[in-house]
Amino acid sequence: MAEEGYKVVLNVYDLSNGLARQLSTSFLGKPIEAIWHTGVVVYGNEYFFGGGIQSLPAGRTPYGRPVRVVELGETHIPREVFEDYLRDISPRYTAETYRLLSHNCNNFSHEVAQFLVGAGIPDYILKLPAEVMSSPMGPLIMPMIQNLESTLRTNAAPQATQFVPTPASVSVPPPQPQPNKPSSAAKSSSDDAKQQSEAADPLGGARGKVQEEVMREFAAIMASGTLRASEAAALAMRRVMERHGNAATTMQQS
Repeated sequence: MAEEGYKVVLNVYDLSNGLARQLSTSFLGKPIEAIWHTGVVVYGNEYFFGGGIQSLPAGRTPYGRPVRVVELGETHIPREVFEDYLRDISPRYTAETYRLLSHNCNNFSHEVAQFLVGAGIPDYILKLPAEVMSSPMGPLIMPMIQNLESTLRTNAAPQATQFVPTPASVSVPPPQPQPNKPSSAAKSSSDDAKQQSEAADPLGGARGKVQEEVMREFAAIMASGTLRASEAAALAMRRVMERHGNAATTMQQS
């Protein structure tokens, strides 16, 4: 007797809540439809990667209503076998292994879909990081993404069922000693070095400013204790995108 079939769908969310479509051309120099997050729905649950492999009843994740629901097919794999598989791959999907551009929720959904139905998720979702990094502003936002990844790895606090629980780990940096006030000669030398650095890297000033603003926003949101690290990072990025949309347009035109 054949095993009962289970419908498999992909819930697709836009973490920017529409702002990527509105601001990407001015901020990145090219249109980006959305900042995609995905989860695989099967056996009545939604499975996704966020600080570890997590599952919640379908429709109860913190990402709200999906903007798209993609039918992936039907699986005959029993739920127990699937969840054993998730336990097997869980060491590869932890807060420490998360990479915003190359090992994220969408890569997890792709691998899980291949296991369940023999086919992956749509290419336009998987190709989003390459689209962003090939934009004119890609070199500017790369250091910011690296900083966010580091912060996510130390502050991710999973709040849903995990197949291998990962305790929250919040790293608080020790207070930094105050530097001695530089002499006028040292200050002049420092200013000269800064000017030479900016000449070699014309995006340096803008890059540093954007990084600092995103990290300040992220720290303030995390301090409120209302959002998980991944959600706080998306919100911080969104706020800075809104603030710098017009500035980015000016930079593109100059």
